[in-house]
Amino acid sequence: MSLPTTNKSLGCRGLGLCGSASAFAFIIITIFLAGCASVDMDGRIAAVNREFRDFTGGDLRLSRSVEVDEAALSGLLDQPVTQEMAVRIALMHSPVFQVMLSEYWGNAAGTMQIARLPNPVFAFERLRDGDELEIGRLLSIGALDLLTLPQRRKIATQRRLAEEWKLSGEIVEKITKVRKSWVRAVAAQQTAGYAVQVFESAEASAELARRMEAAGNFNRITRARQQAFHADATAQLVVARQESLARREELIRELGLDDEAARKLVLPATLPSLPDAALSNEEISQLAKTARLDLQWARYQFESARAAQGLTGMTSWIDVEVAGRRDSVFDNSSGTRETVRGYEVELRLPVFDIGDLERAGMNAETMVALNRYESVRRAAGSHLREHYAAYKTAYDLAIHHRDEIVPLRKIISEENLLRYNGMLIGVFELLADSREQVSAVMSSIGAQQQFWLADAALRASLVGRPQGVEIIAPQSAAGSDRGEGH
Repeated sequence: MSLPTTNKSLGCRGLGLCGSASAFAFIIITIFLAGCASVDMDGRIAAVNREFRDFTGGDLRLSRSVEVDEAALSGLLDQPVTQEMAVRIALMHSPVFQVMLSEYWGNAAGTMQIARLPNPVFAFERLRDGDELEIGRLLSIGALDLLTLPQRRKIATQRRLAEEWKLSGEIVEKITKVRKSWVRAVAAQQTAGYAVQVFESAEASAELARRMEAAGNFNRITRARQQAFHADATAQLVVARQESLARREELIRELGLDDEAARKLVLPATLPSLPDAALSNEEISQLAKTARLDLQWARYQFESARAAQGLTGMTSWIDVEVAGRRDSVFDNSSGTRETVRGYEVELRLPVFDIGDLERAGMNAETMVALNRYESVRRAAGSHLREHYAAYKTAYDLAIHHRDEIVPLRKIISEENLLRYNGMLIGVFELLADSREQVSAVMSSIGAQQQFWLADAALRASLVGRPQGVEIIAPQSAAGSDRGEGH
């Protein structure tokens, strides 16, 4: 800032700078309040744990180090890890959640920075001309910054609230991923166990067919069919084991476990039993939160953009800085001292840049935020209906497999065993039926897995964090290898 020579006849009182004590006190209070803008991390984490306790269980916390509480982790890994235990382990030990919290901390701090006044500028100059010494002192502050402070505080508050809802949404989404990963890992492990049974049955059929061909009781094509079943079962077992390993490793990454802890991880042998009844429309209405994450985030994004647009409409035209000046002139020849007081006003003139592009950009950002909010608002009901329909469909399919398909396969297997004992069918038909029964159970596991995935997606959608959900009819093994080996 330039330091122009101040007219010595212009004093503080003559220029109106010496206002009342109340005006001075107002400025001091305003500056003090501007410095109070801060980020309360502990309060925000407590709010997330309180508002979304069904997801966090109250275990979300900010760790200021990367050290792992080995005792607590070992206590959780000493037993088969349930879905809720998996969420707790992830919240307490996964660095990903710490990344989310730290990023929010940084973003919120940057957002609240605009609610603080820029520091005043103090300039000092010392000039000597012969026996005359002039010392100048200048204290300046942005007048427009001071005038627009309430509006900038409002913008900062809206943006901070948007960041808070964004953080909550990311936490909910990550917890939902942990839940889904746990379901996939347990289902893949369970399926791999049944794939071993299919393989052992096919292996027994293939060995028996080889011996019967050697004894002259089987022709070549019949023996080849049994060997083909064995080859298919071998391939399915390899794929099932790889899928089980991949899903387990995916869960390990979601939980944030290191290699030593990963070796201790034990999963339940089976998925949880299906609930006695699916959630009804009335229960869904009660569970649905009025303050949806996506709607609240989009709303505060729009509110902050609208407030920033109004501020830009003012600041893009002009900028004003006001400075108070005090000069002391010492004359060594006469031994006199003269003090001069005054003020300076610095204006930015809109000559080359009239701020039209800045205003146009802010108008566009406001329209983006408005249409984003409208898009989220319109899609909210559709997402919830889709996820509830998928949940109901998955539940009905899982119940159908549990109560219809698996019992029917069991009845068929029991009848075939009686027929085998009565020498009405051969051992190959009995082994083939055993494989079909196991395949039906594997399909039932797939249907059960789809239900728990749909359940996790529905609960995330209820709070405004919809995720993709897809229902696939489990492959039926009925009649896959019947009628061979006569």
